Amino acid sequence: MLKKILLLAIWLVCWQATSAQQSKLDFARQLLSYDQKLPLDVKDVASFERGGVNVQDITFASPKGGRVSAYLVVPTASKSKHAGVVFGHWGNGNRTEFLPEALLLAEAGVVSVLIDYPWERTAPWWQGMPPLAEPEKRMECYVQALTDLRRAIDLLLARSDVDSKRIGYVGHSFGAQWGAILAAVDKRMKAAVLMAGVPTAAALWLESTGDASWVAFRKTIRPQIEKFVEVFAKLDAIDFVSSAAPVSLLFQFARQERIMTETDMQKYFQTASQPKAVKWYDAGHELQDFQAMIDRADWLQKQLGIRSVTKIMKRNFKI
Repeated sequence: MLKKILLLAIWLVCWQATSAQQSKLDFARQLLSYDQKLPLDVKDVASFERGGVNVQDITFASPKGGRVSAYLVVPTASKSKHAGVVFGHWGNGNRTEFLPEALLLAEAGVVSVLIDYPWERTAPWWQGMPPLAEPEKRMECYVQALTDLRRAIDLLLARSDVDSKRIGYVGHSFGAQWGAILAAVDKRMKAAVLMAGVPTAAALWLESTGDASWVAFRKTIRPQIEKFVEVFAKLDAIDFVSSAAPVSLLFQFARQERIMTETDMQKYFQTASQPKAVKWYDAGHELQDFQAMIDRADWLQKQLGIRSVTKIMKRNFKI
């Protein structure tokens, strides 16, 4: 009898966890829904050439209003079908973060889209980040960033030179959180790289201890942060990575991370669905490690069937 009660209790806990996870997935799908048939209305701002690669400074229409400033990086040396990659920059960065990497990947046969989030866009489409005291408005800003990343996938798939079965994503920090959510709700991707991704809002906003100045400041606005975390937790990345399959995930973590603990990162990776892989680096949250870029490229080579970036680097830099 006791054994049956224990089994029933375990089943109930698992059912509740599954139900909660499904609720978050449904919530995210509703938040990120839009009419994919709306015109992209891509407009060229400027362009330049770099050794068989064309970089186009563009804007396209956002389903949430305004226009998205972005780079479109296109190989011109080959007329064959290319893989496609969307890049999501970290919260303190902008679309330029991954431009050198996109140029390198273009030589390997990748068309890339690198967007600016709403708070990093060029005028007149720039949107100021709402304060922590207005969590619902800040959430709207985040949802627009996520929706516009989905729209970047639409842009790739609308191109005749992109193979719809070879779409990837690379995101850093905030971009990694967005990638975890996209992998769960948008199965048009084949693979995603999550760089220094934070598993939960609480880990970043309430529990992190690595930055003394932030810890001190947090004490002065604790009630505001707690309310913000309550709202933002609906998009906790750890609640989405378990539903990523069949999208393949590569996690990249820093051993000298100041935002979250190694325990947080290990749990995040362990929660994720298969197929998955993880790499660790002696670096900080910025992941400014040359090997990390090489590992991403090698992994994308296997997942998306592109050419070897290592060989391209040896040729370009004569190493």
